[in-house]
Order: sequence, then structure tokens, then C-alpha cells
Amino acid sequence: MLPLDDLTVLDFSTLLPGPMASLFLAEAGARIIRIERPGGEEMRRFPPRFGETSAPYAVLNRGKASVEIDLKARGALARLTPLIEAADILIEQFRPGVMERLGFGHEALSAINPRLIYCSISGYGQFGPRAQEAGHDINYQAVGGLLGQSLRAGAPPPLPPPLVADIAGGTMPAVLNILLALRQRERSGQGCHLDIAMTDAMPAFAWYGLAQGQVTVRYPEGGEGLLTGGSPRYGLYATQDGWFLAVGALEPKFWEMFCEAIGLSPALRDDCTDPEATRAGIAAIIAGRPAGHWRETLEPRDCCCTVVRTLEEAVADPHLTARGLFDTQAQEPGGRRLVSTPLPLAPVFREQAVALREVAASGADTERLLG
Repeated sequence: MLPLDDLTVLDFSTLLPGPMASLFLAEAGARIIRIERPGGEEMRRFPPRFGETSAPYAVLNRGKASVEIDLKARGALARLTPLIEAADILIEQFRPGVMERLGFGHEALSAINPRLIYCSISGYGQFGPRAQEAGHDINYQAVGGLLGQSLRAGAPPPLPPPLVADIAGGTMPAVLNILLALRQRERSGQGCHLDIAMTDAMPAFAWYGLAQGQVTVRYPEGGEGLLTGGSPRYGLYATQDGWFLAVGALEPKFWEMFCEAIGLSPALRDDCTDPEATRAGIAAIIAGRPAGHWRETLEPRDCCCTVVRTLEEAVADPHLTARGLFDTQAQEPGGRRLVSTPLPLAPVFREQAVALREVAASGADTERLLG
């Protein structure tokens, strides 16, 4: 028995934020019906191929039914009305106004099903000066002030690998607010319209700088913050063999253990006196030995210092595998299997989830569900 196994979700979304949100709900037991355009949504064509489908599509959409329908066609709303009447949740990810123009807006569908929780995910939200602007993850991070926390003028860093806006600004808030809406519906009997803007979540990740700036009347510039490059206690240091050590020795006890372990000169351990001199001293020491040495020397000391793992190493990491993150699998119609997207569900729910689920071919359930 799973917590959401009595719920049905209609997922009109594409690409990443919405499909990952519905995957969370699916892993918690919900029945997901993907509403796709004729030929299937665009991610089905993303490389690399995984048998009969796309690997990126497969890891996000295992265990979901698929219905193909042209939402612009006459009679599309009538064909989908039985599903809308039976649904608990709808997720859509078009630009604001598109669902309304197609006849599938919140007002129209709530007239059909007043209990429907209608979740709209967009870059900038359903209203505001930027509501109709195009964008991707990097744009939402830029507008929300998050990228600026680590940029130094004239020296752009490598692109941040996490799709923070898509997942932490789209997927996670969507799931959180859907669950809150379900709780509210238990009391009121009514659904609601959730306006999830990916950009809205970006200032939350700059919480420390926001607090600092309001009190000191000077917001930290890129690279100045405690966690964005301003402290030698928190950062990346290159090793002799060209790899990196991640140092997070913020607290005094961890800092002292770290300094002692690497043999940092006592004159440099007070990092308030000359932070750049301390940073340079650490960098010179770390650069003198390969990553393997620092892994053996520092990680057992429990001082918040870790050699950076590659993704290939992370997939085989004993801790992550012991946590069951890579246990769930997606199976494409031809029978091949792939580890599904690992989700941070509590183990009490993850252990109950079905370990193997199929990825439906585009439109595989159209006839069964629409007749």
C-alpha cells in the first residue's frame, strides 16, 4: 500500500520539470496518464536511444500510461472529459495562456471537475512582466540572482551542472504544493490552481546573501559569500593529478582537524587575518599530492573534506547503492532495462515501490483509455 495509490494524474507536461514531478507521484503510488501530442512528446527523440525509445525519456516516465491526442483538434476536450472527470491532479507546462486557448484552462476544467488540482509549471509564472518570456534553467537562475552569487566580474566559471531551476524550482515545488493542495481538498472538497514559477525558487537558494545584504546594506558580490568563494574553509582545491578536493571545514573543530592533517602553517590558520594567503597556502599543499592521497588522508578524519567523485564513481559508490537509489528500473517495450531516475523519496516509501516498470510506447494506451 502506497500513500497516493488512490489518485489519478493527467500529465500534459514535457521535458523535465513536470515529468519528474509526476514520476515522484507515480513512485508514491499514483496512476499517471501522459497526454502527448501525435507522435509523442519531443523528449522521446532525445539521444541516446534506448531500444525503441529515448534514454532521457525512459528514466523519467517509467510506469506511466500514454495517450496521444491533438489538443487543437475539434472534439479533443470531449474525448478527454471522462479522464478529466476522474482525475485528481493535472500537471501542465505550457506558456501561460496556451491551455486556455486550447480550451483546457483551469476555469474550464474546474467546471467539469471542481475537485481537480490543476498545477501549472512555467519559467516565470502565470503573471508578471516576464510571464510570456522564453527561457531555460540558466535564464531562471540568472534572473533570480542565483548565478550572480558565484560570478566574479570578467571571469565566468564553468556552467553549473545541476538544473536547479528545473528540478528545485519546478519539480520539487510542484510536488510539495500538490501535496498541500490534496490536504486542503480533504477539508474543503475543492481543487485549486497552482502557479509554480521556476524563477520564484531561485532567491531561496541565495537566502544567506539576502539576509546579509538587508542588514549590512551591502549585498555580497560574486565570490564573496561564505559559501560562494569568500572563505578558504569552503571551496575546491586542485590536486597534483588535476582532480579536486571539496573542502567544507567551516566549523572550528573541522577546520583545526583539516589544518593539522595537511600540515598548514600555524601562521595561516587564522583565516580572518589574510584569507587569500590562507587559501594560497592550502592550495599549494593540496596541489602537492594526488587525489588518492587526500582521499586516504582526509576522508577518514571526518573533517568535511571529500575528493570529488565522477558520476561513474557515484553510481558505484557503496553508500549510495546501500541507500537503494539505483534499485528502480525502467524497461522499454523491447525488453531492455535501464536504472530509472533516482528520487529522494524516504526509504519507507521507496522500499514499497515497484522495482521494475515499463515505459509505454507513445500512444500505447489511447484506445484503452479514450475508446
